Amino acid sequence: MVEEKIQVLYVDDEVNNLHSFKAAFRRDFMVFTAESAKEGLKILEEENIEIIITDQRMPDMTGVEFLESIIPHYPEPIRILLTGYTDIQAVIDAINKGQVYHYITKPWDEDQLRNIIKKAFEVYSLRAENRELVKSLLRANEQLEFLLRQRLLS
Repeated sequence: MVEEKIQVLYVDDEVNNLHSFKAAFRRDFMVFTAESAKEGLKILEEENIEIIITDQRMPDMTGVEFLESIIPHYPEPIRILLTGYTDIQAVIDAINKGQVYHYITKPWDEDQLRNIIKKAFEVYSLRAENRELVKSLLRANEQLEFLLRQRLLS
């Protein structure tokens, strides 16, 4: 059985960062890159992205704004914010508005970021498993209620 690679989307307006990220992580993960929030959204529409990493400072939309904007349509992917600046308000907004799993400062440490992505995927997988278990429980509950109604009627 071939193990599927974790699908990671990295959004950054700096093309050199996109190339560096892809070069560093393409062997470990299925890497998608986007130069803008708009491009990132297009990839989200086409691919089953599990982890989203975005730069905070981009021209048209900040990373937090991008992450916040996708939550209604793409709530499942785990979100990571990357920035070259230590901006405490961005950290607060990332947690409160963008539901960010982790905040990383540039330049990233390759091993550290690889481990963060793997841990984020564990969270993603556990949440997916939890959703399936809840669905199974709801189905089982409906069946039990049906059987109980049948017994009460007979």
